Amino acid sequence: MAQVLEFKLPDLGEGLTEAEIVRWLVQVGDVVAIDQPVVEVETAKAMVEVPCPYGGVVTARFGEEGTELPVGAPLLTVAVGASPSDGPQDGPADHSGAAPVRSAAEGSGNVLVGYGTGEPPARRRRVRPTAPLAPAPARPAPPAAVPARADGVGNGSLGSNGRQGSNGTNGSTAHGTGTSAHGTGTLRAEGPVPVISPLVRRLARENGLDLRELTGSGPDGLILRADVEDALRAAAPQDRTTRQPAPAPARASGPVSSAPAGGIRIPLKGVRGAVADKLSRSRREIPEATCWVDADATELMRARSAMNAAGGPKISLLALLARICTAALARFPELNSSVDTEAREVVQFDHVHLGFAAQTERGLVVPVVRDAHARDAEGLTAEFARLTEAGRAGTLTPADLTGGTFTLNNYGVFGVDGSTPIINHPEAAMLGVGRIVPKPWVHEGELAVRQVVQLSLTFDHRVCDGGTAGGFLRHIADCVEQPAVLLRTL
Repeated sequence: MAQVLEFKLPDLGEGLTEAEIVRWLVQVGDVVAIDQPVVEVETAKAMVEVPCPYGGVVTARFGEEGTELPVGAPLLTVAVGASPSDGPQDGPADHSGAAPVRSAAEGSGNVLVGYGTGEPPARRRRVRPTAPLAPAPARPAPPAAVPARADGVGNGSLGSNGRQGSNGTNGSTAHGTGTSAHGTGTLRAEGPVPVISPLVRRLARENGLDLRELTGSGPDGLILRADVEDALRAAAPQDRTTRQPAPAPARASGPVSSAPAGGIRIPLKGVRGAVADKLSRSRREIPEATCWVDADATELMRARSAMNAAGGPKISLLALLARICTAALARFPELNSSVDTEAREVVQFDHVHLGFAAQTERGLVVPVVRDAHARDAEGLTAEFARLTEAGRAGTLTPADLTGGTFTLNNYGVFGVDGSTPIINHPEAAMLGVGRIVPKPWVHEGELAVRQVVQLSLTFDHRVCDGGTAGGFLRHIADCVEQPAVLLRTL
């Protein structure tokens, strides 16, 4: 007799909490093999094909293309041991959340984080102590019961990992009391908290607010920033002799927009949403400064032409600039660092994982060349080409997009001379390169037409002062103008 197993959206790593279904690769009734890709999803990092750890007949799918699901939500069910003629199983799929029981032959091995051979070790949850809150302003009462949706996502039980559960059960109210299996008292459900925005989680964490005590006013109980701010205002001590707070206006169940009516609304999600969050955090946290210099790149262009004329794989200009960057970072390691705000320390890295900005149809991405300091110009050229092609195809993995220590931004491909880029948080600096164009230039005491480029450095002023940043940028310019300077570091 066939055993129906439920496959849930696995943890895709890098702290990702949800993914959007882009394309189903199987239909109900199809036979799938162990580790066969069954769905293509888009996370905030990349497009990922998700393999199924079971082999059998697909009996149900959960979620249409374009639907966003939290980690742990059901993706599909598979009848293990069934034949294609058995068809889909009657009756609803099991959404109890219990781990499926299977033999070693039925499960896969090392696939993605969160499932595969054997059970993952239980994670211990840290509970931050919080002070009791005063009653929050009155809100519209939630419905008595919310039926579970077909995709298994309802007002899930709430916890501290910042995402909504998928067991279809109703969560507790913000400050209500109820009876649990352990007695009567304040109902504090275990499980995920329906919070998508990292800004909301950070605001609550910095103010010692337990999100499990809140009821969100957003869709499906989603906790919004306004909900956290309301709770903080209610908890703050008020000097009633000097001021009386005005009663909070009644708020609708959904977020209130201040934007004018009409126009086209484009959701900030996926890669675009992740970029927006990271850039906002960078501008909010990093005290950045920018310096720039013009450089004569004529000799660099001649050196590249000579390399390519000598035979062998062609060397890209970006690879030469990257080689110059790694040499400069060896002399000025302060800029190859990150600030640990919790420990109030600057962490200098002994390796260079070089990110480079690439524009794709899915938006701006920053792939990372691992150990760029250990690669020559030919190796850098090959790795840049591989990552660029993967970015255009949408196949970059989360590992390809994280872990950078310094970023090289060649915005000259857009036909512009200069820019003041935003630092790729949590890095400490970014080198920008403008277009290389013929310009009048004083060369050896005479006016001549030379290939000139503008170089700009945006840096975190916490890791160094202007003297270090200027020295780094000047060394970059010297290597561009006289590539033989690099021979000192080879």
